[in-house]
Amino acid sequence: MSEHHHHVAGDRAPVDWREHGVKVVPGGALDPHTAQTPGMSRATAINRARAGAEKLWAGPVTIHANAKTGAHHHGDLESVIFVVKGRARMRWGDSLEYVAEAGPGDFIYVPPYVPHQEINASRDEPLECVLVRSGQEPVVVNLEIGPAEPPEEVLWKDPIHR
Repeated sequence: MSEHHHHVAGDRAPVDWREHGVKVVPGGALDPHTAQTPGMSRATAINRARAGAEKLWAGPVTIHANAKTGAHHHGDLESVIFVVKGRARMRWGDSLEYVAEAGPGDFIYVPPYVPHQEINASRDEPLECVLVRSGQEPVVVNLEIGPAEPPEEVLWKDPIHR
């Protein structure tokens, strides 16, 4: 059996899956040169240049202890945040009037254009997350928002079980 396995789809030329198949990007080989928001550090794990991805961007995000980002949105991109370690407090809305918290194992979904702010709810532990976005444009639109006080807490309910 040949070392290279090929797949033919319709009239397309065979694909070399060895070259264009699964990619593993080691945690020590991430690229910190991506759009940043004050109070957090992002690094690129998966994108076109590093893994050949066409529609996704993914990487780790760390929010420093007792830190929060400025208010921002990501244009028409959808974002999913998976909390690995620590406690995330999300604020969102035109004046950041809504708030919800997430802990390890929780997923956070941020729809396009939603003004939001990530807050590390811990005073002494970093907040470690994995971020996945629906596009690769490093869209970060930083906003000047005077936050509403106090924010309205929003408890998440599965739409099926409301």
